[in-house]
Amino acid sequence: MKKILVTGATGQLGSELTITLRNRYGAENVLATDKKPALSEPGPFYCLDVRDMSTLNQVVESNNIDTIFHLAALLSAVAEQKPQQAWDINMNGLINVLEISRMHHCALFFPSSIAAFGTETPSMDTPQDTIQRPTTIYGITKVSGELLCDYYHRHFGVDARGLRYPGLISSKTKPGGGTTDYAVDIFYAAIKSQHYECFLRADTQLDMMYMPDAIDAAITLMTADSTQLKHRNAFNVTAMSFTPQQLAAEIQEHIPEFTITYRVDPLRQAIADSWPRHMNDSAAKAEWGWRAQFGLQAMVKNMLEKIALN
Repeated sequence: MKKILVTGATGQLGSELTITLRNRYGAENVLATDKKPALSEPGPFYCLDVRDMSTLNQVVESNNIDTIFHLAALLSAVAEQKPQQAWDINMNGLINVLEISRMHHCALFFPSSIAAFGTETPSMDTPQDTIQRPTTIYGITKVSGELLCDYYHRHFGVDARGLRYPGLISSKTKPGGGTTDYAVDIFYAAIKSQHYECFLRADTQLDMMYMPDAIDAAITLMTADSTQLKHRNAFNVTAMSFTPQQLAAEIQEHIPEFTITYRVDPLRQAIADSWPRHMNDSAAKAEWGWRAQFGLQAMVKNMLEKIALN
Protein backbone atom coordinates (compact mmCIF):
# COMPACT_ATOMS: atom_id res chain seq x y z
CA MET A 1 0.00 0.00 0.00
CA LYS A 2 1.46 3.32 -1.12
CA LYS A 3 -1.47 5.66 -1.66
CA ILE A 4 -4.65 4.83 0.23
CA LEU A 5 -8.20 6.12 0.06
CA VAL A 6 -10.70 5.56 2.89
CA THR A 7 -14.41 6.07 2.20
CA GLY A 8 -16.75 6.60 5.13
CA ALA A 9 -13.76 7.95 7.04
CA THR A 10 -15.77 9.80 9.68
CA GLY A 11 -17.60 6.68 10.88
CA GLN A 12 -16.73 4.53 13.87
CA LEU A 13 -14.34 2.20 12.06
CA GLY A 14 -13.30 4.68 9.37
CA SER A 15 -11.97 7.41 11.65
CA GLU A 16 -9.77 5.12 13.72
CA LEU A 17 -8.58 3.13 10.72
CA THR A 18 -7.62 6.37 8.96
CA ILE A 19 -5.54 7.49 11.96
CA THR A 20 -3.78 4.12 12.16
CA LEU A 21 -3.04 4.06 8.43
CA ARG A 22 -1.68 7.62 8.55
CA ASN A 23 0.58 6.75 11.47
CA ARG A 24 1.89 3.73 9.55
CA TYR A 25 2.12 5.03 5.98
CA GLY A 26 2.31 8.81 6.44
CA ALA A 27 -0.59 11.26 6.71
CA GLU A 28 0.00 12.59 3.19
CA ASN A 29 -0.47 9.08 1.74
CA VAL A 30 -3.91 8.39 3.24
CA LEU A 31 -6.86 10.30 1.79
CA ALA A 32 -9.96 10.40 3.97
CA THR A 33 -13.34 10.88 2.28
CA ASP A 34 -16.92 11.22 3.46
CA LYS A 35 -20.02 13.24 2.68
CA LYS A 36 -19.23 15.68 5.50
CA PRO A 37 -15.82 16.52 6.98
CA ALA A 38 -15.50 15.55 10.63
CA LEU A 39 -11.89 14.50 11.10
CA SER A 40 -9.62 16.72 13.17
CA GLU A 41 -6.49 14.68 12.44
CA PRO A 42 -3.93 16.10 9.99
CA GLY A 43 -4.05 14.75 6.46
CA PRO A 44 -5.92 15.23 3.18
CA PHE A 45 -9.73 15.08 3.23
CA TYR A 46 -12.19 15.11 0.33
CA CYS A 47 -15.94 15.64 0.60
CA LEU A 48 -17.16 12.72 -1.49
CA ASP A 49 -20.37 10.79 -1.98
CA VAL A 50 -19.40 7.31 -3.21
CA ARG A 51 -22.45 7.31 -5.46
CA ASP A 52 -20.78 10.12 -7.46
CA MET A 53 -18.76 8.03 -9.89
CA SER A 54 -17.18 10.97 -11.71
CA THR A 55 -15.79 12.63 -8.58
CA LEU A 56 -14.67 9.30 -7.15
CA ASN A 57 -12.76 8.56 -10.35
CA GLN A 58 -11.17 12.01 -10.33
CA VAL A 59 -9.98 11.67 -6.73
CA VAL A 60 -8.50 8.20 -7.30
CA GLU A 61 -6.85 9.15 -10.60
CA SER A 62 -5.40 12.50 -9.52
CA ASN A 63 -3.93 11.04 -6.31
CA ASN A 64 -2.56 7.80 -7.81
CA ILE A 65 -4.54 5.68 -5.33
CA ASP A 66 -3.57 1.99 -5.25
CA THR A 67 -5.61 0.77 -2.24
CA ILE A 68 -9.19 1.56 -1.19
CA PHE A 69 -10.76 0.81 2.19
CA HIS A 70 -14.46 1.15 1.37
CA LEU A 71 -16.37 1.73 4.61
CA ALA A 72 -19.19 4.05 3.51
CA ALA A 73 -22.56 2.43 4.35
CA LEU A 74 -25.78 2.77 6.31
CA LEU A 75 -25.65 0.45 9.34
CA SER A 76 -28.20 -2.12 10.44
CA ALA A 77 -30.80 -0.27 12.53
CA VAL A 78 -30.68 2.91 10.43
CA ALA A 79 -30.87 0.86 7.23
CA GLU A 80 -34.10 -0.83 8.38
CA GLN A 81 -35.68 2.61 8.73
CA LYS A 82 -34.41 3.73 5.31
CA PRO A 83 -34.22 0.59 3.14
CA GLN A 84 -34.21 2.32 -0.24
CA GLN A 85 -31.48 4.71 0.82
CA ALA A 86 -29.52 1.84 2.35
CA TRP A 87 -29.61 -0.07 -0.94
CA ASP A 88 -28.60 3.05 -2.86
CA ILE A 89 -25.61 3.87 -0.65
CA ASN A 90 -24.47 0.37 0.19
CA MET A 91 -24.81 -1.20 -3.26
CA ASN A 92 -24.42 1.63 -5.76
CA GLY A 93 -21.51 2.96 -3.72
CA LEU A 94 -19.83 -0.45 -3.76
CA ILE A 95 -20.31 -1.06 -7.49
CA ASN A 96 -18.74 2.34 -8.17
CA VAL A 97 -15.75 1.52 -5.98
CA LEU A 98 -15.37 -1.89 -7.63
CA GLU A 99 -15.45 -0.31 -11.07
CA ILE A 100 -12.86 2.27 -10.02
CA SER A 101 -10.71 -0.52 -8.59
CA ARG A 102 -10.97 -2.40 -11.90
CA MET A 103 -10.12 0.68 -13.97
CA HIS A 104 -7.17 1.81 -11.85
CA HIS A 105 -5.93 -1.59 -10.60
CA CYS A 106 -6.60 -0.79 -6.95
CA ALA A 107 -6.68 -3.32 -4.13
CA LEU A 108 -9.99 -3.12 -2.29
CA PHE A 109 -11.06 -3.81 1.30
CA PHE A 110 -14.80 -4.30 1.79
CA PRO A 111 -16.15 -5.01 5.29
CA SER A 112 -19.03 -7.44 5.51
CA SER A 113 -20.79 -8.30 8.76
CA ILE A 114 -22.42 -10.96 10.89
CA ALA A 115 -25.59 -9.41 9.45
CA ALA A 116 -24.82 -11.35 6.25
CA PHE A 117 -26.16 -14.46 7.96
CA GLY A 118 -29.74 -15.17 8.99
CA THR A 119 -32.04 -17.30 11.11
CA GLU A 120 -31.34 -20.41 9.01
CA THR A 121 -27.58 -20.11 9.58
CA PRO A 122 -26.07 -22.24 12.39
CA SER A 123 -25.86 -19.76 15.28
CA MET A 124 -23.02 -21.40 17.21
CA ASP A 125 -19.62 -21.99 15.63
CA THR A 126 -21.03 -20.46 12.43
CA PRO A 127 -18.99 -21.89 9.52
CA GLN A 128 -17.02 -19.80 7.06
CA ASP A 129 -19.06 -21.28 4.21
CA THR A 130 -22.71 -21.78 5.11
CA ILE A 131 -26.26 -20.75 4.21
CA GLN A 132 -26.78 -16.98 4.10
CA ARG A 133 -30.39 -15.82 4.10
CA PRO A 134 -30.41 -12.47 5.96
CA THR A 135 -33.72 -10.87 6.87
CA THR A 136 -32.53 -7.24 7.01
CA ILE A 137 -31.73 -4.86 4.16
CA TYR A 138 -28.30 -4.27 5.70
CA GLY A 139 -27.60 -8.00 5.68
CA ILE A 140 -28.87 -8.33 2.12
CA THR A 141 -26.50 -5.59 0.96
CA LYS A 142 -23.62 -7.30 2.75
CA VAL A 143 -24.26 -10.69 1.11
CA SER A 144 -24.64 -8.96 -2.25
CA GLY A 145 -21.41 -7.09 -1.60
CA GLU A 146 -19.55 -10.31 -0.81
CA LEU A 147 -20.76 -11.83 -4.08
CA LEU A 148 -19.88 -8.72 -6.10
CA CYS A 149 -16.36 -8.63 -4.67
CA ASP A 150 -15.89 -12.30 -5.55
CA TYR A 151 -17.25 -11.64 -9.04
CA TYR A 152 -14.89 -8.73 -9.68
CA HIS A 153 -11.94 -10.79 -8.49
CA ARG A 154 -12.80 -13.81 -10.67
CA HIS A 155 -13.76 -11.90 -13.83
CA PHE A 156 -11.60 -8.77 -13.68
CA GLY A 157 -8.74 -9.67 -11.35
CA VAL A 158 -9.62 -7.03 -8.75
CA ASP A 159 -7.72 -7.74 -5.53
CA ALA A 160 -10.83 -7.52 -3.37
CA ARG A 161 -10.59 -8.75 0.21
CA GLY A 162 -12.92 -8.50 3.18
CA LEU A 163 -14.00 -9.52 6.67
CA ARG A 164 -17.29 -10.39 8.28
CA TYR A 165 -17.03 -8.11 11.29
CA PRO A 166 -18.89 -8.78 14.53
CA GLY A 167 -20.09 -5.87 16.67
CA LEU A 168 -17.30 -3.30 17.04
CA ILE A 169 -16.47 -1.58 20.33
CA SER A 170 -14.59 1.75 20.32
CA SER A 171 -13.40 4.04 23.09
CA LYS A 172 -12.86 6.95 20.69
CA THR A 173 -15.85 7.10 18.37
CA LYS A 174 -19.53 7.06 19.29
CA PRO A 175 -21.66 4.43 17.50
CA GLY A 176 -23.68 5.25 14.42
CA GLY A 177 -26.88 3.22 14.28
CA GLY A 178 -25.83 -0.39 14.71
CA THR A 179 -27.60 -3.18 16.58
CA THR A 180 -24.55 -3.81 18.78
CA ASP A 181 -24.24 -0.14 19.81
CA TYR A 182 -25.22 -1.01 23.38
CA ALA A 183 -21.76 -2.48 23.91
CA VAL A 184 -20.30 1.02 23.46
CA ASP A 185 -23.04 3.13 25.06
CA ILE A 186 -22.94 1.04 28.23
CA PHE A 187 -19.41 2.22 29.09
CA TYR A 188 -20.25 5.92 28.84
CA ALA A 189 -23.36 5.37 30.96
CA ALA A 190 -21.41 3.37 33.54
CA ILE A 191 -18.91 6.18 34.05
CA LYS A 192 -21.36 9.08 33.83
CA SER A 193 -24.39 7.83 35.76
CA GLN A 194 -23.58 4.28 36.94
CA HIS A 195 -26.73 3.04 35.20
CA TYR A 196 -27.61 1.85 31.71
CA GLU A 197 -30.93 0.93 30.11
CA CYS A 198 -30.25 -1.69 27.44
CA PHE A 199 -32.29 -2.06 24.26
CA LEU A 200 -31.51 -5.80 23.91
CA ARG A 201 -32.53 -8.69 26.17
CA ALA A 202 -30.14 -9.63 28.94
CA ASP A 203 -29.40 -13.02 27.33
CA THR A 204 -28.71 -11.78 23.76
CA GLN A 205 -25.34 -13.34 22.93
CA LEU A 206 -23.42 -11.83 20.01
CA ASP A 207 -19.89 -11.82 18.63
CA MET A 208 -17.91 -8.68 19.43
CA MET A 209 -14.49 -7.18 18.73
CA TYR A 210 -12.50 -4.32 20.23
CA MET A 211 -11.55 -1.64 17.71
CA PRO A 212 -7.75 -2.17 17.89
CA ASP A 213 -8.32 -5.79 16.80
CA ALA A 214 -10.74 -4.71 14.05
CA ILE A 215 -8.18 -2.32 12.59
CA ASP A 216 -5.37 -4.86 12.90
CA ALA A 217 -7.50 -7.46 11.11
CA ALA A 218 -8.18 -5.16 8.15
CA ILE A 219 -4.55 -4.13 7.68
CA THR A 220 -3.19 -7.64 8.23
CA LEU A 221 -5.56 -9.08 5.63
CA MET A 222 -4.70 -6.39 3.08
CA THR A 223 -0.97 -6.99 3.49
CA ALA A 224 -1.22 -10.80 3.50
CA ASP A 225 0.29 -12.96 0.76
CA SER A 226 -2.48 -13.26 -1.82
CA THR A 227 -1.34 -16.75 -2.84
CA GLN A 228 -2.31 -18.02 0.63
CA LEU A 229 -5.88 -16.73 0.45
CA LYS A 230 -8.37 -19.40 -0.49
CA HIS A 231 -11.41 -17.28 0.35
CA ARG A 232 -10.02 -13.73 -0.11
CA ASN A 233 -13.37 -12.14 0.67
CA ALA A 234 -15.71 -12.21 3.70
CA PHE A 235 -13.56 -14.00 6.27
CA ASN A 236 -15.29 -14.72 9.57
CA VAL A 237 -13.41 -12.92 12.37
CA THR A 238 -14.24 -12.66 16.04
CA ALA A 239 -12.59 -11.93 19.36
CA MET A 240 -15.22 -12.51 22.06
CA SER A 241 -18.86 -13.46 22.46
CA PHE A 242 -21.04 -12.23 25.34
CA THR A 243 -24.48 -11.05 26.45
CA PRO A 244 -25.45 -7.64 27.89
CA GLN A 245 -25.76 -9.35 31.27
CA GLN A 246 -22.22 -10.74 31.05
CA LEU A 247 -20.81 -7.39 29.91
CA ALA A 248 -22.56 -5.59 32.77
CA ALA A 249 -21.15 -8.09 35.27
CA GLU A 250 -17.62 -7.47 34.01
CA ILE A 251 -18.11 -3.69 34.28
CA GLN A 252 -19.34 -4.18 37.87
CA GLU A 253 -15.95 -5.72 38.68
CA HIS A 254 -14.56 -2.20 38.15
CA ILE A 255 -17.63 -0.09 39.07
CA PRO A 256 -19.54 -2.06 41.75
CA GLU A 257 -22.37 0.50 41.94
CA PHE A 258 -23.18 0.12 38.25
CA THR A 259 -26.68 -1.19 37.46
CA ILE A 260 -28.41 -2.24 34.27
CA THR A 261 -32.09 -2.48 33.31
CA TYR A 262 -33.72 -3.54 30.06
CA ARG A 263 -36.25 -1.89 27.74
CA VAL A 264 -36.18 -4.02 24.62
CA ASP A 265 -36.38 -2.32 21.24
CA PRO A 266 -38.32 -4.84 19.09
CA LEU A 267 -36.58 -3.77 15.86
CA ARG A 268 -33.03 -4.15 17.11
CA GLN A 269 -33.87 -7.26 19.11
CA ALA A 270 -35.28 -8.94 16.00
CA ILE A 271 -32.13 -8.02 14.10
CA ALA A 272 -29.90 -9.39 16.86
CA ASP A 273 -31.91 -12.61 17.05
CA SER A 274 -31.23 -13.23 13.36
CA TRP A 275 -27.44 -13.04 13.80
CA PRO A 276 -24.96 -15.73 14.90
CA ARG A 277 -24.02 -16.06 18.55
CA HIS A 278 -20.44 -17.06 17.75
CA MET A 279 -18.62 -17.39 14.42
CA ASN A 280 -15.94 -19.91 13.51
CA ASP A 281 -12.92 -17.91 12.31
CA SER A 282 -10.56 -20.84 11.66
CA ALA A 283 -10.24 -19.95 7.95
CA ALA A 284 -8.89 -16.50 8.79
CA LYS A 285 -6.46 -18.02 11.28
CA ALA A 286 -5.23 -20.60 8.79
CA GLU A 287 -5.02 -18.45 5.66
CA TRP A 288 -3.54 -15.18 6.96
CA GLY A 289 -2.68 -15.72 10.61
CA TRP A 290 -5.57 -13.88 12.27
CA ARG A 291 -5.32 -13.65 16.08
CA ALA A 292 -7.34 -11.35 18.36
CA GLN A 293 -5.48 -9.62 21.18
CA PHE A 294 -8.43 -8.52 23.35
CA GLY A 295 -10.90 -10.73 25.21
CA LEU A 296 -13.79 -9.52 27.39
CA GLN A 297 -11.78 -8.76 30.54
CA ALA A 298 -8.96 -6.94 28.76
CA MET A 299 -11.38 -4.97 26.59
CA VAL A 300 -13.52 -3.79 29.53
CA LYS A 301 -10.50 -2.68 31.54
CA ASN A 302 -9.02 -0.81 28.57
CA MET A 303 -12.34 0.80 27.59
CA LEU A 304 -13.00 2.15 31.08
CA GLU A 305 -9.47 3.53 31.35
CA LYS A 306 -9.61 5.27 27.97
CA ILE A 307 -13.10 6.75 28.38
CA ALA A 308 -12.18 8.07 31.82
CA LEU A 309 -9.26 9.94 30.24
CA ASN A 310 -11.35 11.46 27.43
